[in-house]
Amino acid sequence: MTNIQEYMLPCLNKTLFGVECTGCGAQRAAVLLFQGKFTDAFFMYPAIYSLVILLVFLLFNLFYKFKYDYSIKMGLIIFNAVIIAIAYVIKMTHIFN
Repeated sequence: MTNIQEYMLPCLNKTLFGVECTGCGAQRAAVLLFQGKFTDAFFMYPAIYSLVILLVFLLFNLFYKFKYDYSIKMGLIIFNAVIIAIAYVIKMTHIFN
């Protein structure tokens, strides 16, 4: 059995500058999610569940159009951006303290 982490993409920002980006941990969180380690996935990347909800909605919306779908999409995108930003600030303040 191969180790899936051997095939993950490295973070270019972390490689070049030594600082994690806002997406660091998303790949590992997705793997943990598929392995059924839901709590670990959340602590690895807190936006993983809101991103899954956004992706499911986007896929659903490809086939079914309805009233206010644009507003829902924008709301989910903004919600994800806020979660990602807050998680990043928390991660960065804990690393440098």
